[in-house]
Amino acid sequence: MQLHNTVKSISYVKTHASEILNKISDSHATYVITQNGEAKAVIQDIEEYDKLQESLSMLKLIAQGKKDIEDGKTRPVKESFKCIRKVISEKKSRLK
Repeated sequence: MQLHNTVKSISYVKTHASEILNKISDSHATYVITQNGEAKAVIQDIEEYDKLQESLSMLKLIAQGKKDIEDGKTRPVKESFKCIRKVISEKKSRLK
């Protein structure tokens, strides 16, 4: 991505909004919007935004898993499956 082509002032965005949206839609580019020469916001293709959110969610899950390991909040796989089987068995017996 060529960053210098995707940094635009707010006044440029106001006058070229439709054109920018078309470019974003076609190229999946991300635009940095400036105000008084300072970066203030980002305009991004919705598909790219969704991908980013999904990636962030996955990273949060990985971080939580790592923390659980560090805090000792884990158990062996065999023990986990034993507990799951027990819960399933109890639910089945209640249905009978």
